[in-house]
Amino acid sequence: MIEFVVRLDNHPGALAALTDVLGDAGINIEAMSAWGANGNGVVRLITDNETITRHVLAEAGLVNTEHRVLTAHVTDEPGSLARVTRQLGDAGVNIDALYVLRSSSEGIELAIAVDDPDSLPDELPVVGGIDTG
Repeated sequence: MIEFVVRLDNHPGALAALTDVLGDAGINIEAMSAWGANGNGVVRLITDNETITRHVLAEAGLVNTEHRVLTAHVTDEPGSLARVTRQLGDAGVNIDALYVLRSSSEGIELAIAVDDPDSLPDELPVVGGIDTG
C-alpha cells in the first residue's frame, strides 16, 4: 500500500482541486488527512489505485512524495493502539502517519507510515499480523 503526500498552497479551493482531479480519474480515496499552516497545505492520502494516482498527480503538476505503508488490525479495546505504537517506538521505528482505514465489531484496520519499514520488529501485538506489501 502506498501513501501519497501532496503539497498544496493553503487557499480556498486547493483541496477541492486535488479531489476533483482524482475523482475525475475514477480514483477512490480510501484514507486521507489534510492540514494547513503558514500558507502551505499538506494532504496525506491512500487511494484504491496507486498507478493511476501517480499518473494523475504528475499530469496535474502536483508536487508529491510516496511512502510505503503497513496495514495492521487491532482489537477495539483500550490500550490496543498503545501496545502497537509502544513496540514500534521501542524498536526505534518512527511513525510518520497513522490512518484508520476501517472500523467494525471485529476490530480496527490501520495504515501506518513508518520511516523504515524494513526495520520492523518480527512480532507486533496486532490481530492477523502486519502486511508490509
